[in-house]
Amino acid sequence: MAAGLVPEERRGAVTGTLLSGSLGGMLLSRAFGGSLGEWLGWRAPYLTSAAVALLIALVLLRALPKTAAPSRQSYPALVGESLRLLRTEPELRRSGFYQAMLFGAFSALWTGVALLMTGPAYGLGASAVGLLALVNAGTMICTPLAGRQVDRRGPDAVNLVAALAVLAAAAVLLFGGAGGAAGLTALAVGSLLLDVAMQSGMIANQVRIFALSDEARSRLNTAYMTCGYLGGSIGSWLGARCYEAFGWPGVCGLVAVLAALALARHLLHLKSRGSGARGLRGSGS
Repeated sequence: MAAGLVPEERRGAVTGTLLSGSLGGMLLSRAFGGSLGEWLGWRAPYLTSAAVALLIALVLLRALPKTAAPSRQSYPALVGESLRLLRTEPELRRSGFYQAMLFGAFSALWTGVALLMTGPAYGLGASAVGLLALVNAGTMICTPLAGRQVDRRGPDAVNLVAALAVLAAAAVLLFGGAGGAAGLTALAVGSLLLDVAMQSGMIANQVRIFALSDEARSRLNTAYMTCGYLGGSIGSWLGARCYEAFGWPGVCGLVAVLAALALARHLLHLKSRGSGARGLRGSGS
């Protein structure tokens, strides 16, 4: 909705601001949820989430502007339309693949970090994992900056930097298995770098897909987010399996592989685009 209320040249900045708030909520909820769960039991975070969701619904009821529905199709038809868009829009598939890989790396990291920090290397509780996530609140500052870079340089440039940054994060995170203060520092720096990269890539992807159609923006976003969360779910599952089989180095290797897949797909796109541009110049001459 917000992307449709602002001019196209400000879409990246606005998307970055919204994702900054979303990310801040996710990071703060990890710290709060871990402490609440240890204090009142595992059900308490879920009951609190339900109460907060109800409160937000009441606030949005009054705060959101009046808008006209861009489509009169039934809900099942709109869901089916999202699947059709995935089949017919190559830029949507590309953006969905990038997000699936990087969000898969993100989810694998946080699944592995919980196992590492509560295991023998650190011997800490769930609240400590939440505090590590709180350190990454610095990402809230970076995502609006990434949005402005998307507006200035285009989504592809930001996607390239994001994939390279996740590869760098995997290398830094590897030192987190050492334990102690040095290991915690590596976990904090590496997870912050990965969080910033994943969110920056997400801004670039969403700006790209929102430009495909004004009327089908929500359907495009549905397809895109489905790809992202499928990648995240698979990343969490693979992260736990890799930790069980290979320990912390296995999790870092998985993060690197997923980032490398996104990078390889992006480089193929840049190569094909360059070849196409050269072909057009050749035919013109």
